[in-house]
Amino acid sequence: MAGQAGVQIRVGIGGWVFEPWRGTFYPDGLAQKRELEYASSKLTSIEVNGTYYGSQKPESFRKWRDETPEGFVFALKGPRFATNRRVLAEAGASIERFFESGVTELKEKLGPLNWQFAPTKKFDAEDFAAFLALLPKKIDGLKIRHAVEVRHDSFKCAEFIALARQHEVAVVIAGDSDYPMIADVTAPFVYIRAMGTQEKEAKGYAKKALDSWAERAKLWAAGKAPKELELASKDKPPVTPRDVYLYVISGHKVANPLAAMALIERVS
Repeated sequence: MAGQAGVQIRVGIGGWVFEPWRGTFYPDGLAQKRELEYASSKLTSIEVNGTYYGSQKPESFRKWRDETPEGFVFALKGPRFATNRRVLAEAGASIERFFESGVTELKEKLGPLNWQFAPTKKFDAEDFAAFLALLPKKIDGLKIRHAVEVRHDSFKCAEFIALARQHEVAVVIAGDSDYPMIADVTAPFVYIRAMGTQEKEAKGYAKKALDSWAERAKLWAAGKAPKELELASKDKPPVTPRDVYLYVISGHKVANPLAAMALIERVS
């Protein structure tokens, strides 16, 4: 969905290779090599988890770019070697290797990068500031958007929100999960991971829940904020239209593509 001032709401899933999607999301008989092509015709973004576990090759990024339609974007998980460490200030070499692996071959289809932290990682203001300072704003002429997925209650504080805003890094909003939800807007875009799909619902989420997530996405895109979500800081950002990236992740994974498509219908 394109909104005011060119703002986009993009909705997708995590990855595209998942055997139970064959026959439920992917048509019977669809060749596996065409699954990305098919998924990208139904969704507007995909979050890639493989980059969290290891490096991809430049030709892989080029192939993904070529197989997807204009306007489609990939969110990439930053490598665990950068985030799963005691001293985050020492992550520089891992971050550099990640960008040297060819991520910019995606060109205009490179969406935000999600730097995911372990649920045991606690907020240390000095060390986290050092990590955020290592994240490049531009690579090979491409503007790079960063998001951090923090999963410890210690991050629910005004100091962390101020730090994220200072670096224009988004805080991933964890929806319908056991992780703390931090709904403060800290960047020129909003990044949501909705993790509550259920087997009992044909489209993963009940109609009311789908309506709610779609309405929240539209509010964030308009520069506003859902009133029912708790904030960690009393300071509010200016009302400015923002791109929104919403991924239906985890939960009852078989239904995630159907939930994402239902959300795309609602925000279009």
